[in-house]
Amino acid sequence: MLCVSSSAWAFSEGEESCEALAKPTPLQLAWQNVQMGMFIHFAPNIYYDMQGDKGGVSDPKIFNPYRLDVNQWVDVAESMSARYIVLTAKHVGGFCLWPTSTTDYSIASTPYKDGKGDIVGELAVACRKRNVRFGVYVSPRDDHHRAGLAGKVLSGNPEEQARYDNIYRRQLIELMTRYGSMFEVWFDGSARAELIGPIVHKYQPQAMIFNTAAGTIRWVGNEEGLAPYPLWDTVTQQEHLTGGASGAGSPDGDVWLPAECDVPIRDDWFWSTTNAKTLKSLDKLMEIYYKSVGRGANLLLNQCPDRTGVIPQADAVRTAEFGSELRRRFDAPLAETSGEGVQIELRLHERRWIDHVVLQERIAEGQRVREYVVEVRDGGQWRTLLTGSSIGHKRIEAFPKVETDSLRLKIMKSVCTPKIASFAALFVDRT
Repeated sequence: MLCVSSSAWAFSEGEESCEALAKPTPLQLAWQNVQMGMFIHFAPNIYYDMQGDKGGVSDPKIFNPYRLDVNQWVDVAESMSARYIVLTAKHVGGFCLWPTSTTDYSIASTPYKDGKGDIVGELAVACRKRNVRFGVYVSPRDDHHRAGLAGKVLSGNPEEQARYDNIYRRQLIELMTRYGSMFEVWFDGSARAELIGPIVHKYQPQAMIFNTAAGTIRWVGNEEGLAPYPLWDTVTQQEHLTGGASGAGSPDGDVWLPAECDVPIRDDWFWSTTNAKTLKSLDKLMEIYYKSVGRGANLLLNQCPDRTGVIPQADAVRTAEFGSELRRRFDAPLAETSGEGVQIELRLHERRWIDHVVLQERIAEGQRVREYVVEVRDGGQWRTLLTGSSIGHKRIEAFPKVETDSLRLKIMKSVCTPKIASFAALFVDRT
């Protein structure tokens, strides 16, 4: 049941500014609604037990994932309810997981399927069949071609720079034109917007672009999977144009640029013979979820296939446990409502134990809430349960269990009329 108060409340800006409020594009909104994806790091360095690629000189002949099973990768993604996969088509070493015309440092030079394999293509097809969205990581850095951060050649020679830029453009065009629709294209190391932006916009205009001045989504600022709080979906124009947008964002930002949290399920991004013991516990994964998705960001959880080409069984089991626990906790709220205005009441109809509240704004119309209070009714009186600032796409609040028959969301400060897509109460009973 919905109750909206007409009492006075605070604006940080005038109501006339609502039309100018930064808002997501339909594509950004669709990306945020997906919430969770799965990263996959896979390259020749795993055969050397290294996280880096030996300076781009690994022997392609050592790369032979003879049991590679892209359907198992998709199984693992689905087990945690991840709805997109991003594959390291080319990591910093420069090795290409597809048969490219630009270099022999690729899958075509390996024993895998007698040099006729195409891991990018195989995974793209598997994702499409299972309705899982697909994306690629395409490193501008390329140790094999002696190109460093942002694809700048280490020699500084203009001719070498032009040669590498041409190689990189051709690689990106191959990836953007061969493998169907891309959901996200992931760039690391301050990619040059002028180099990659025109290609992605031309061939994959629907794709989210990560981590560049041409981007439509931003890095959260760490590799721990943890978003700061408060987290804002907007950044300033200056932050965006300089490619420096990361971290918490700004409540006064004029560019919609939502954040993605990336984190490996082990302590390293790539599989090794020594990092199985660093597999994150279920409790740690749940903490990451609460501090990423639960703070309004997307979560990209990395998996690391082994030398045979499969995600290790222990990692797959842990991922499935994670997905199962997420569904147990959040799929069946006790009660849920929505509404507009400064006060919304959620009635449980009878006294119930609760220990979670989940809030979501109608972000298609901008991130409006700046401060809020959630109250519970106790003995006929309202008392404060929790307070917060940003809500955005999602805010998950956990607290020691309380018994009540009604909750009340009060917006204390907002830009324009608050619009709440969901106000839900849950009893997770973590004990």
